[in-house]
Amino acid sequence: MRSAAGHTTSGAGLARWLLPGVMTLAACAGPSATERARSLSRMGHDDEAVATLQKDLAEHPQDVPARRLLVRLLGLTGNLPGARAQAEELSRIEGPGDPVSYIELGHAYELSHDYDQALAAYDEAATAAPASPDGPREGGLRSARWGELEQARPRLEEAVRRGAADVETWHALGLVRLHLGDVEGAEQAYRAGAAADPRAPECWLGLATLAITQDDAARALEAYDQVLARRPRFGSAMLGRAWALAKLGRRDEAQQALDQAEQMGAPAANVAAQRAALAAQGAGGTK
Repeated sequence: MRSAAGHTTSGAGLARWLLPGVMTLAACAGPSATERARSLSRMGHDDEAVATLQKDLAEHPQDVPARRLLVRLLGLTGNLPGARAQAEELSRIEGPGDPVSYIELGHAYELSHDYDQALAAYDEAATAAPASPDGPREGGLRSARWGELEQARPRLEEAVRRGAADVETWHALGLVRLHLGDVEGAEQAYRAGAAADPRAPECWLGLATLAITQDDAARALEAYDQVLARRPRFGSAMLGRAWALAKLGRRDEAQQALDQAEQMGAPAANVAAQRAALAAQGAGGTK
């Protein structure tokens, strides 16, 4: 069984247990070709990074992580024919029914700003591996980031149907549904994401946003409290908590929350605006 990174997970586990010395030797051998290429790319030396990977693959043609990175870097440098050729070789290595090569080709197209071809490649990944959520998940997440909500929704929903249960997918689906006006569907996605990883704040933040759109201060306060239980120094969440408390007429608590939000580094303009609104509320005689 292969992981998302293209490694054979059962083999890696056996190596870890049966050959512990291998890990030590590898650590002493210096950075891998993939690590060197990533470092070069971060410094803006993409052509050198490509050459490093090509040299490695000439000696180690089964180096899947190196080939995956090479597909992306070739897309980044504008060599799409080269990226397609490397993706085809990756597909041959991974075997039929594996979506990795199409996903990497999609990234290559995206890095070259050809978003239509990128989405087509992600859809091909979904077709090539009909039981895997990886293809529709990637297409859905990327479409959501491009602002293509109508295209994102069916892909994210298909990823969930195939078993995707990570917070990022659920949060993106909730956000997409909310912006498309499906409040009930957005809440269902956010709550599923919150249940998927009880430690993560993202979907609770989504539920807070959802409550604000419905002007439901009590539910917003509950959600912001959940966010802060997971990220106690998150100034923007404390600012949201202050808004909810003010809406509920709990002015003293709202003022304390604003003070805390300011100390946590919440945007100064937003803090000032809420202080002014709270002062106006007090001048109007609201408790």
